Amino acid sequence: MKGRLRIDLHSHTCYSPDARTTPAQLIERAAEIGIDRVAVTDHGEIEGALRAQALDPERIIVGEEVRCRCRTELIGLFLTDRIPEGLPIESVVERIRDQGGLVYAPHPWAYLVRPGLHARRAIQSADIVEVFNSRAFWGRWNRLAAQSAAEFDRVAASSSDAHFPHEIGRAWTAVPAFGGPEELLQALRGAEIVARRSASPVVHIASVSWRAARRVPLLPRIPREETAPILGR
Repeated sequence: MKGRLRIDLHSHTCYSPDARTTPAQLIERAAEIGIDRVAVTDHGEIEGALRAQALDPERIIVGEEVRCRCRTELIGLFLTDRIPEGLPIESVVERIRDQGGLVYAPHPWAYLVRPGLHARRAIQSADIVEVFNSRAFWGRWNRLAAQSAAEFDRVAASSSDAHFPHEIGRAWTAVPAFGGPEELLQALRGAEIVARRSASPVVHIASVSWRAARRVPLLPRIPREETAPILGR
């Protein structure tokens, strides 16, 4: 992997309701373990990604994980504006592309209801398919994602889907150096998928518990150190 970049195209900060990592913690952890580029893809929000990018412009890619009206989830990469959730999948794809972004299919088979339908919708729409998600604890989900990416001739990536700092580094993709979206697509054609390990289902319980705890009025929604405004916004 000499001369290559380690990239993680799917991660979350505390601006996702079920994640605890602050933007500063994400950057610190990524730097510590040698992840060169990280896409911050909070649920229905880009504020955390923008704050992380302000702290480390070279390392951070602004993204968003969007739940479409059909309940299929897509990620937009290289975004400048938030995309509302609950739109038809075609509208979500259009809004990502209108921003010059890339459409990324996260955990395409990891749905409890009608996974094949969700996978087909996501992969047909996507530029990049996530073939290993470290939170997809049932191995079949990742195996089917890899098979589907090959079937639809999509470039592949491996990502952590980290919601807590210790999850960062559980998976990444090694690629040649790239600049913007089109260069990333080209770089992924020569990628090396690094899938270190899958998480236990316990991580999902931790996320659900954290989401519930944040609804308690006595707990702050966003840690104090992350509440300062972004200059120019």
